[in-house]
Amino acid sequence: MLKPGSLAALSLGLLLSLPSVAAPQLRIGTLAPKNSLYHRQLMEVGEAWRASQGVGAKYLIYPDGSQGGETDMARRMRIGQLQGALLSVVGLREIEPTISALQALPLLFRSWDEVDYVREKMRPTMEKKFLDKGFVVLAWGDAGWVRFFSKDAAVRPDDYKKMKFFAWAGENEQQEIMKSLGYTPVPLETSDILPSIQTGMINAVPATPYFALASQIYNTAPHMLDINWAPIVGALVVTKKSWDEMTPTAQSALREAGAKAGLQMRTRARQEVDEAVTAMKKRGLQVHTPTPEQMQEWQALADKLYPRIRGHMVPAETFDEVFALLKAYRAGMR
Repeated sequence: MLKPGSLAALSLGLLLSLPSVAAPQLRIGTLAPKNSLYHRQLMEVGEAWRASQGVGAKYLIYPDGSQGGETDMARRMRIGQLQGALLSVVGLREIEPTISALQALPLLFRSWDEVDYVREKMRPTMEKKFLDKGFVVLAWGDAGWVRFFSKDAAVRPDDYKKMKFFAWAGENEQQEIMKSLGYTPVPLETSDILPSIQTGMINAVPATPYFALASQIYNTAPHMLDINWAPIVGALVVTKKSWDEMTPTAQSALREAGAKAGLQMRTRARQEVDEAVTAMKKRGLQVHTPTPEQMQEWQALADKLYPRIRGHMVPAETFDEVFALLKAYRAGMR
């Protein structure tokens, strides 16, 4: 028979030999600047998750692209270095290519109502595809319309052929299409835009007004073409592995907080586009609005791009679905 002291020692030994259970944690990456609208919404999502997950839960946000570009963050999630990320289509398409249809079709969407309609119609199917790839979509957001910022004034498509364009590293199909049409893409990470335009490595940047203001791009590229080239669409995703490790209460809280954050990101981002343009104009930004004739040239360029995008940057079936949805939506608005 074991003596009391021996029993205590044995119990302690058994306890110490049990595998330790790590505190649940969510590490979230994003290119969004610290203290921006997107960063603040991520913090609110984290507070809701941490409160519901329980004692010891850790929620860490890595803003400002500190975890690399969006393709890097997609890779980090796959290998477990991140549990989630707030990504634009540039990163999301590394997980599921069909998402490209919401951002890679220039001059197709005429309003946010059209973007919302198409996204909501495609959302169940897209979220299922993300889940099949091992990711849970928590929130859908956007960041405004892409405008062209440049060192020199430009209003026609041909004006940009003499410029060096920022292009997202990893989007090889887009770069090849640009080259075939006479443009000069320079593949870079987002964090490299400002130093590259300051040194002359690039002199034209497609970006949202909010990003141009936050990153101070407009100081070096003080000309903006007032054209809604394409919407920047994004989503907050977490890995299914991390999702499955959460308590049901935490999952419910995270879904609710994600939906609320997505609505805030969409609503506020659209307001901040006009606010950002106004703020930059006060500091010297020159806005150039194309004439109807010049807009026809831009539309002709877009029409020339669509056949090259279909089946390459956007899966053909998804490309056709977007055009069909828009046709139905516009017919219903008449």
